[in-house]
Amino acid sequence: MAAAFHQAICGNQLHGYNDSLSSCDELRNFAMMPRFSCFGTSKIPLNKAKCMYNHSKVFVVRASVSDSIVSSLDSSDHDSWKMTDESALILLRHGESMWNEKNLFTGCVDVPLTNKGVEEAIEAGKRIRNIPIDLIYTSALVRSQMTAMLALTQHCCEKVPIFMHNETEQATLWSQIYSEDTKRQSIPVIKAWQLNERMYGDLQGLNKQQTAERFGKEQVYKWRRSYYVRPPNGESLEMCLERAVSYFKEQIEPQLLAGRHLMVVAHANSLRSIIMYLDKLTPQEVINLELSTGVPMLYIYKNGEFTRRGSPAAPAEASVYSYTWNLALYRQMFDQMSP
Repeated sequence: MAAAFHQAICGNQLHGYNDSLSSCDELRNFAMMPRFSCFGTSKIPLNKAKCMYNHSKVFVVRASVSDSIVSSLDSSDHDSWKMTDESALILLRHGESMWNEKNLFTGCVDVPLTNKGVEEAIEAGKRIRNIPIDLIYTSALVRSQMTAMLALTQHCCEKVPIFMHNETEQATLWSQIYSEDTKRQSIPVIKAWQLNERMYGDLQGLNKQQTAERFGKEQVYKWRRSYYVRPPNGESLEMCLERAVSYFKEQIEPQLLAGRHLMVVAHANSLRSIIMYLDKLTPQEVINLELSTGVPMLYIYKNGEFTRRGSPAAPAEASVYSYTWNLALYRQMFDQMSP
């Protein structure tokens, strides 16, 4: 079962694929938002840019005290531009951290990536470079933030990730962007402690092998993988799920419902919690769920349902785009506009 989470599902050939996108009507069939995620203004032919942005308002992102995203589009404009009812959701565990390398319990200790972790993040970015991204959510820990930033350097949109700061009213005010062109060339990044790794309590900083030798492999396995059992003074997966999934439902899922495409970069247990919710796994099934560092996972959100589509197998892998008509059109448009 776990292996299925890290295999791209090949096959599913796309039928009726159009060789050209020549009209504004065809563009609107797959334009997810007024600002199309993967286009820098220098790469959009003028006639297509006019078609895509006509009658739309600029998408402006602000961070409120509750970390919610506010669009400058009014509801009527948004409804008229939302031409598809599907959104892409990318889940990505951070690359290898320095404590992963040392086989230590990390939990909520803020540890950066290793060189291998940097490479994993870049490779992940190559795999998802043609999948639309409008917003990025990360945990409050540096290893997830490093992974998100490095992955985005490979993305076709060539946009700049900008962290939203809303710790105080002054922080929000001071981080405002006043150029509409710059806003269009930016992707907002939202940090949320609710997406942090499970807090491992007294185990944090201990060597996993030595801990198993001291307390027994079975006990340590329960601490690490069971749903209800918590490490000494730490969180159980159930407790981690309560905060991570609550945040997902309240903050992230409404963005998907609004037609925006998201990437969530977090940790093994916070992502296990979210996947348990998305795939409706039982506490027994989630025990067997393993997530590798730096491996992106694509979901499609449509009609209130999540469908897992696997992970692109390589940077040049095209089969993931045959899962949906809109992803295929998105990639085709980018390919036609590339030099």
